[in-house]
Amino acid sequence: MGERRFHYRRGLMSTFGVAVLCILGGCGDGSTGFRPLYGSAALGGAATQEKLATVDVAPIPGRVGQRIRNELIFQTTGGGKPATPQYRMDIAIRESVISTLVMVNGNAGGQIYSIEASYNLIRLSDKSVVASGKSYGRASFDRVTSIFANVEARQNAENRAAESVGEELRTRLLAILSTTA
Repeated sequence: MGERRFHYRRGLMSTFGVAVLCILGGCGDGSTGFRPLYGSAALGGAATQEKLATVDVAPIPGRVGQRIRNELIFQTTGGGKPATPQYRMDIAIRESVISTLVMVNGNAGGQIYSIEASYNLIRLSDKSVVASGKSYGRASFDRVTSIFANVEARQNAENRAAESVGEELRTRLLAILSTTA
């Protein structure tokens, strides 16, 4: 009886394994409509990194805005200015701080720093908006009695949230530019 159960499970597992391989194997060809985000020119367009290098990121006011802009510039052009920009990305940010862990005396034991970044991707040739949307970043930090530690903790949270927004905006740029001509 035990041997029969073993063969049944073994047959079921191999059937399941074949089904999974067929499904995953089908995703690799072009018939499914899916294609890799970091595709090459062989997929019918310029390389993704070359397209990213054509985006000029407009200045964003404030320290956190500058961090987001620097993150995007580094991730799109490697730190340089695009030679011939074809797109401009305008970004406006809104920052907020929410107190958490409020104690009985009214002091907050922790806070959450939030960024909302609204963006417009503009094609420079005809000044049309190719894409627009919002990206969000949040980072928490603890409040202590030391003023210096609080300032440093908040700046660290701002930097983490800005990096998160920059990475998300880069991913959105990749998705947008991979579908535009």
